[in-house]
Amino acid sequence: MASGKLVALALMALLGCVAGYGSTPSYPPPPSSTPPPAGGYPNPSTPSYPPPPSSAPPSSTPPPAAGYPNPGTPSSPPPSPAAPAPPSPTPPPRAPVLKIGHYRNTCYKAEQIVRDAVKKAVYANRGIGAGLIRLFFHDCFVRGCDASVLLDPTLANAQPEKLGIPNFPSLRGFEVIDAAKAALEKACPGIVSCADIVAFAGRDASVILSNGKVNFNMPSGRYDGRVSIANETLFNLPPPFATLQLLKDMFASKGLSTDEMVTLSGAHTVGISHCSSFSDRLPANASDPSSMDAKLAKSVQRQCNKTGDPTVVQDVVSPSFLDKQYYQNVLKRKVLFNSDAALQSPETINEVRLNARISGRWEKKFKAAMVKMGSIEVKSSATGEIRKQCRFVN
Repeated sequence: MASGKLVALALMALLGCVAGYGSTPSYPPPPSSTPPPAGGYPNPSTPSYPPPPSSAPPSSTPPPAAGYPNPGTPSSPPPSPAAPAPPSPTPPPRAPVLKIGHYRNTCYKAEQIVRDAVKKAVYANRGIGAGLIRLFFHDCFVRGCDASVLLDPTLANAQPEKLGIPNFPSLRGFEVIDAAKAALEKACPGIVSCADIVAFAGRDASVILSNGKVNFNMPSGRYDGRVSIANETLFNLPPPFATLQLLKDMFASKGLSTDEMVTLSGAHTVGISHCSSFSDRLPANASDPSSMDAKLAKSVQRQCNKTGDPTVVQDVVSPSFLDKQYYQNVLKRKVLFNSDAALQSPETINEVRLNARISGRWEKKFKAAMVKMGSIEVKSSATGEIRKQCRFVN
């Protein structure tokens, strides 16, 4: 009987193993070699069999094959490769650094060659000296100091700057620049820019007309521009009828201060003017405190009552000398242009008085202002060239 029970029990144990049931657990369970986790939570590294029933409803989606994502379960898209960064914008070409003695190693006689050409012309006609100073000013104020004012009309461009209303027919000195360029091309072909020749010529004319009082070094290293448009002269060059505010705005647009505007206006102490440039101030208006001096007005009106568009000197006291006489003329209302009379404004009159009274003050300021003006919007090798002839692009 006992043996029969033993056989029955063995048979039942065998059937239980086949059915997937483990052996009956004992209580208390035998001690485990793995310490229990803190907090009473099951050890995640030790799976239990069978797994505990889940509270979630059974899924109708069959389990995926090993190694493949479940197609029924949405998953995050794979990360896309990072988009390439947009290319950095190409920086504009850096303007050249102008320096004194730029041609010392490439054409060491460059400045002397220009000086010789200027001396020859100005000794023959001092009025050409005033024209060269004005040429430098008119070049720099339109597209920067790039010799664009020298370009002649062509089939491709029938209206360059030199034919603009402020320049034609009053601008002078082109032949001096041509002579200097021709001599430089023989000595150092393709080295010296026309823009630098204009700057040197403006400096050298100042030295001669001031009897050496306005003598200074002119930095160089400019390139010649390729664009010249007559209409651009109208809104870049201050007109003779300009108010003080317009003068301030136009000089400020070129990086020049009000004080530098007053200083550079002193160049009106030399040269001539066409009567059409100041006809709005004739005859003198006695009731207007800024009106032209009555005696001067009568004198110039007689000279202007000729056919065509006559010219008169701008400084009736010392027309051939670059000096501070201009500021004394402003104080006495003996100036031609409305833009000259505008300096009688309370904002600028003190500078006018100081320039008129202190010997050497204006000359020193004029030298510095000429150098600063010469740095306006200079071209680089990427935006300009060294012309072979100053009247035409290469």
